[in-house]
Parts: sequence; structure tokens; C-alpha cells
Amino acid sequence: MEFTKNFSKVKVLIIGDVMLDRYWWGKVSRISPEAPVPIVNLESVSVTVGGAANVAANVVGLGAKPFLVGVVGEDEAANSVMANLYDRNVSNEFLVKSSERRTTVKTRIVAHNQQIARVDSESSKSLTYAEEKEVWKQFINLINVVDIIVASDYAKGVISEDLVTRLITTCKENGKSILIDPKGKSFSKYRGATMLTPNSYEIAEACRVEGDIKLAIRETGDKLLSELSLDYLLVTQGEEGMTLFEKGKQETHLQAEARDVFDVTGAGDTVIASLAVAIGGGATFLEAAEFANRAAGLVIQHVGTTAISLEMLNQQQLQYN
Repeated sequence: MEFTKNFSKVKVLIIGDVMLDRYWWGKVSRISPEAPVPIVNLESVSVTVGGAANVAANVVGLGAKPFLVGVVGEDEAANSVMANLYDRNVSNEFLVKSSERRTTVKTRIVAHNQQIARVDSESSKSLTYAEEKEVWKQFINLINVVDIIVASDYAKGVISEDLVTRLITTCKENGKSILIDPKGKSFSKYRGATMLTPNSYEIAEACRVEGDIKLAIRETGDKLLSELSLDYLLVTQGEEGMTLFEKGKQETHLQAEARDVFDVTGAGDTVIASLAVAIGGGATFLEAAEFANRAAGLVIQHVGTTAISLEMLNQQQLQYN
């Protein structure tokens, strides 16, 4: 993969929902006498960044430079996000602080390497006019500094229909590709994007697919390409791999590369970050999809949100050799 030599020169703008992923690690040895639930003996706590911030962490892991635009609250969780980004060499200078919303936090309780519960603290309401104006200002200031744009939509309020329409239009006007990790029961707001990267469940919900999802993906993929005027569509399918759709061409299915699947948390972030860095480095969209498939296969072998790194990829290559 010759394009990997260019990664250090690639600049990626990531805009979207920034989160904090908190993990409570412990063991279970008995069931509560108060209710039929396990009692977790808490052994340790760890935090990392999630959502758009995890996309940025993956970009750094691949040796490229991320520019992260999003919104956090004025709270302790925001401080944790900032500190974690600093430790990962991701600048927080383009994040917008809001006194009217709290930072999204996902707390996962894990026992014996199995997630047994998740507690979410979040605000999913739309941004205020002032907040969206500030987000847009950061985007406009950066668009011509970067090579490619990623929009990470977790339906927490940042990627509104109006904002994403302006993002797509402005990217086209400036000759930039925009890759979008979508969310929601309708993908119509993403019309005109360069690429969408939904997973099979998201595409089934958005396209109201019933029955066998695998059988419907081919028809649904071609339909979305046409209806939304997309250049590419990459449907991630967990253990089934990925399917790449391209206008005017036969779809390409890529088999999953993971040997053992422990946790798919954050895998979508790894996929879109890997795609963006690879394309920015000169890869074709098919080559980028193959690279992203390989990267995702590595991160899902770890428990908890894990960012891909060149070291992980190099170690895998040594194993293959």
C-alpha cells in the first residue's frame, strides 16, 4: 500500500458529535438480593474520547493530522475530553463550549470483558443559533487548510439538516470530498455527499428494510446511490465485512478480517478515519475501503473504544509475513 507513505502529510477536518467514553471495569461473583441483576465489584475506571473525537484519535494513530470541530459543555466531562485529546496530540482549539448543554458521556459497565450495561448522559437537542454559527465559523476557517472532510453524526444535535446541507454544498464548491457517518431514520439530509458509511442496521432502518438485511443490502445500496446522488456508499456489516457501492459499477464485497470479535464499539469511527486518511494519501476509494476493512478488523479485537495505530497495522503485517 504505497499510499500509506503519504499519511504524515494528510490533514483531515472532522466535524460532529464529540463524546466522552467512560468505562467501569469489574467482576461479577453474585446476583443482587434486591433485584435479579449482577453485582459488579468495581476494580478500575478509565476514560477515552468517543464519537467525532474518536475519529480524530484514529486519524492521529495513522500518523495524519486531525482538525476537530464540535461542541462540548462547560462541565467536568468536557475537561476530561480536553485532557484526553491533549494526551493524543489532538488540538481542542476548534471545539465550541456551550453553557446550555452538557457534554455527551457514555458510561459502560464491563465485567469479565463483557459489557453488561451502559448509562448515557447527554443532550441531543439542536444547537442554538449562536452555537451553530460558531461551529460553521470554525469549519469555514479550516476547509481550505485540509485535504478531506469527515462528518460524524451521532444524532446529538451538531449535524443538523441545515448544517449538513451547507457542509456538502461548500465542500463541492471547494473541490473537497466529504465522508459522512450517518444516523437517523432518513438519510435524505445527506444528499450529494461524496460517501456515506452506514452499518447494516442503520441502512435497514433508514430504508425501512424488513426481513433478511443481507439480501436487501445490494438493492438498497444501488437505490441510495441514485436517490441521494452519492458517489460512493460503504455499508459495514460487522462479521460479514463491508460492501462498497460505486456509481456505474458492480458492488464489491470485502470479507471481514477480524479473527476474534470482542467489541465493535468505535469501529465505525475507525472505518471513516481510515477511509479519509487513505483517500487523502492518494488511495482509490476501493483501496481505501480495503484499508479501512483491515483497520476495523484490528480494533474490534480489543475490549472498549480503541483507536487504530500504525503500530497495530505493522504488527499485523509481521504476523502475516
